[in-house]
Amino acid sequence: MALISVGLDHEHASLDLLERATVLEHEWVKVLRTLVSHRNIHEAVFVSTCLRTEVVAVIDRFHGAIEEITATLAEATGLAPVEFEEHLSVHFDRGVANHLFSVAAGLRSVVPGEFEVLGQLRRAVELASDEHVAGPTLTELFQKALTSGRRVRNETTISRGTTSFAHAAVEATLESLRDEAAGATVVVVGAGQLASGVTRSLLASSSRIGRVVICNRTVERAEDLRRILSDERVSVAALDELSVLLGDARAVMVAVEVPEPLITLDTLAGRNTSLLAMDLAVPHAVARDVGTAAGVVRIDIGALHARVNQALDDRRDAVAEADAIVAEDVERYLEDQRARGAAAIVSDLRAHFDSLVAAEFQRRSSEIEALGESEAELVRSVVRSVVAKIAHRPTTALKGSAGTDQGARLTEAVRTLFDI
Repeated sequence: MALISVGLDHEHASLDLLERATVLEHEWVKVLRTLVSHRNIHEAVFVSTCLRTEVVAVIDRFHGAIEEITATLAEATGLAPVEFEEHLSVHFDRGVANHLFSVAAGLRSVVPGEFEVLGQLRRAVELASDEHVAGPTLTELFQKALTSGRRVRNETTISRGTTSFAHAAVEATLESLRDEAAGATVVVVGAGQLASGVTRSLLASSSRIGRVVICNRTVERAEDLRRILSDERVSVAALDELSVLLGDARAVMVAVEVPEPLITLDTLAGRNTSLLAMDLAVPHAVARDVGTAAGVVRIDIGALHARVNQALDDRRDAVAEADAIVAEDVERYLEDQRARGAAAIVSDLRAHFDSLVAAEFQRRSSEIEALGESEAELVRSVVRSVVAKIAHRPTTALKGSAGTDQGARLTEAVRTLFDI
């Protein structure tokens, strides 16, 4: 069996394609179950965010697994394979660890070092574990990647400054509002991780903001966030109040998964102020033509690239340090895997030889017992010594080639030759 990762990301696919390929989180379980129903897929983790839709799996046949994963993604996203096949990023065996550790470190994010990706990966593997589709191989891989990601952020300055989509979005919003931020009402749509980050960044970035309204479909969840934030500027509203709230709001920041836009030209009818609409959702939650309305400025994820590129320029040294940490942690993980793989086959081989010796001693027990005690012990010692010498060479070869193609071939040969 081998490791593979297959997916779409912002480095290889357009924002439009990523938007159409996003699978809402409540549908992930169905995707996971479909994946492991295929003959070549034994374990799977699935994650789909605004800039990444990806499968990590333990598989048998490479090409068979690619076909099965592609078919599953097509079914889950409603896209024809021809629409995304050329944009897929595929990693195999060692490359999977390199890729996933880099993702966890924030090195594959639009905002280098952003924190949200750690939560996304953690939720993905926890869900797969809860559904019993992530076994020990993927669980350990993700846990090691998450540990490495936290180490990168603790030991480098990669997360200094603009640290997330939330932070970058708030900075862009405040720059756009300028002096109009004083006393302004900002509506945040959503109460999940991204919306929470947006609200925290708003409150921390400017004491000038007059009011932040958390607008969410589930009011209780918004209330929980308000209590945690413990800021008198924060209030809560139901989602069906959004149109009324936008009448007086100076900005709205949408950070919630929805199947179709929440804010349209009709939603904005009757507003009393100019409006900045920040769309952080994928699929988009602010209709694209909203920016044509008088006094309305629409900003989406794509418009944040300039700020993100500046953040990257400021972190060149930190990115290099993070790369070095990731390389070190990946090599340690792979060494552990090689040692563990060698230990398993070596243990099986030794157990096989021990069982042969024990069986032969048992079969010839009456003859051995007829010998004197010292002679019988000498026979046992000579037999064990000869068997140990026979086992030494294959044992050494298995340990020395562990984790390589040759090691895989030797392991298969040993299991075939000795029927273990």
